[in-house]
Amino acid sequence: MGQYFTDSQLLYLALITITAPFLSFLFGQFFKKYAVLWGIGSISISLVTSVLLFFSVWQNQVLHYSFSWIKLANIQINLGFLLNNLSVIMLVLVSFIALLVHIYSVEYIRKDALKYRYFSYLSLFCFAMLCVVMADNLFLLYAFWELVGFASYLLIGFWFTKRRAVHANKKAFVMNRVGDVGFLVGIMILLAQFGTVDLQTLFAENGLIHSSFVQNGLWVSPFRSMPSAWLTIAGVCFLLGAAGKSAQFPLHSWLPDAMQGPTAVSSLIHAATMVAAGVFLLLRISPLFNEAVLTLMASIGLLTAFMAASIALTQTDIKKVLAFSTISQLGFMVLAVGVQDNASAIFHLSTHAFFKCLLFLAAGMVIHQLHHVKEYTETKFDEQDMANMGGLFKRMPLTAVVFIIAALALAGLPFTSGFLSKDGILISVFDWAGHRGGLFWIFPLLVSITSWLTTFYIFRLIFKTFFGDFRLPNIINVRVEEMHLHDPNNWMKVPAVILAVCCLGLVFAINPLSLESSWLHHAFVQQAHENGLLHLLVPVYINVLSVVLIIAAYYIYAQGRIAFSNQRTWYYQFSYQQWYFNWLYDKKLVALMLWKSKMAFWFDRYVIDGIVHFSAKAALFISRLSEFCDRYLVDGAVNGIASIMSRFSVWFRSMQNGKLQHYFVWMLLLFLGFMIFKIII
Repeated sequence: MGQYFTDSQLLYLALITITAPFLSFLFGQFFKKYAVLWGIGSISISLVTSVLLFFSVWQNQVLHYSFSWIKLANIQINLGFLLNNLSVIMLVLVSFIALLVHIYSVEYIRKDALKYRYFSYLSLFCFAMLCVVMADNLFLLYAFWELVGFASYLLIGFWFTKRRAVHANKKAFVMNRVGDVGFLVGIMILLAQFGTVDLQTLFAENGLIHSSFVQNGLWVSPFRSMPSAWLTIAGVCFLLGAAGKSAQFPLHSWLPDAMQGPTAVSSLIHAATMVAAGVFLLLRISPLFNEAVLTLMASIGLLTAFMAASIALTQTDIKKVLAFSTISQLGFMVLAVGVQDNASAIFHLSTHAFFKCLLFLAAGMVIHQLHHVKEYTETKFDEQDMANMGGLFKRMPLTAVVFIIAALALAGLPFTSGFLSKDGILISVFDWAGHRGGLFWIFPLLVSITSWLTTFYIFRLIFKTFFGDFRLPNIINVRVEEMHLHDPNNWMKVPAVILAVCCLGLVFAINPLSLESSWLHHAFVQQAHENGLLHLLVPVYINVLSVVLIIAAYYIYAQGRIAFSNQRTWYYQFSYQQWYFNWLYDKKLVALMLWKSKMAFWFDRYVIDGIVHFSAKAALFISRLSEFCDRYLVDGAVNGIASIMSRFSVWFRSMQNGKLQHYFVWMLLLFLGFMIFKIII
């Protein structure tokens, strides 16, 4: 389709893509009545222009538009767009998912008095993420990266009257800033080494990164050199930034708390926007990473994936299970980048966007209906607790079906999109470990266990929610007929059905059982896997045990035929308490920071302020002493002499009174006084 548009027309399409949601954000604040219309209309425009850009660029050309912006000494920072395969697939992904979330939100947020603000914030969020995707340099990417964080802060804390929501958005904002410090340091290192932050100049196939090399302990570029350690430091800094945004260990604990926002917001954050930004960054700058950083990245991705999956096993809040599922799947993507399989990473990022968005939207449908039950019956219960669910398949069949389709994709079972993308990562990990041997075989072992845990915890959620007996009537002592439980209206159902279709493997490959037949994976793959046997064995052994685990979960949670109580065991508590990371951060790090702040406050109040106040009092004392000396000593002496002289002048003046007898008396007294003085002496 590139032949139908000139470069200037494609530039206008790119401008329209980001301008539409930004104008929606502005108009939504001023024209509140039409905020919903502005939101849906703007993101629809962005989707259309994104599709046009996709067909113009995909496997066809790389478009780079750059305009002069900032010039400081010999540093030039431009303002522009970079559109390649990675950019355009993300554009379509973000705008498509966002449109479905906007439509879904019409019903979900219908009764909220501040829904105009909700849709305005969604538009701002989409604008920031689309700009991140198209930014042509690291400085511009960082600016909109921060705007994504700010927009998520607004959306997570949308229900600002809830204390937990306020705490959650502050936690997300602060923890992301920790990672962003690393991102910023990484930018400064590259700027110092290459004198530019332009992505195409740095990371293209013939770019500066590829032309630089390490020799004799130096990282040498065409312009200058620095110790080779800075190459590793730069990679770790960017990895830290991505870990904060994509909720990777150790900056992962903000994401489960972010569930305090509306469920539709959670679906957008988890599917294709905020948390996807970290993986997108790693893919964007992947030529920078050396072997040490890639190994660290793979280790963090593996640990995060396994940790989050083990935590999801015991959570009772339906949204928290999905939150830890997101963290785990993001770990898979980071692991894929670490083993240098960027194709599988972007493929899994794309498939994950659809099935994870659907999982959240379907969970939101359940929560939405149970919230109405709470209003109808005027009772109190937690509508997100799976202990209050069960047997909902009969009452919400469409919701259950789409949820199961998304769960099958998450578990990576055959004929789903997740089967293709997840198995691509698993095969790469086996291949990567096989070339290294030794301790590296722990990677395929743990990634296999994580895959099985994923299957078990998601079907545990399904069976506890949609199968078995409906537990809520007995808990609140209300008959089922009085609850009016049913599938929601079309505003919610249509987006869910569309996403369910997108979870099928046929959407991404002609042969839904063959990774090589995927059009998306093929666009990014650089070299095929050498060991063809892995393509057969890995999916088989993973999925056979996955089916066994699904059957076991059915008997445990749906049929109740297998009963066991492990809630008092240490491993259950370790999992339920989320590996005690929140305790560690709250009781140790946060407590340490509070103690340091109190010490700083004490030092400021009693030492710094004490010195200042003492100095002030000393200055006042000296000034008062000075005033006393000036007034009573200096002024006293001057005034005293003047007074004495005044009195003497009055006395001497009284002698000059014109009376002769007075003059004789004075002369006699003076003569007598002189004689006495001489006699004495």
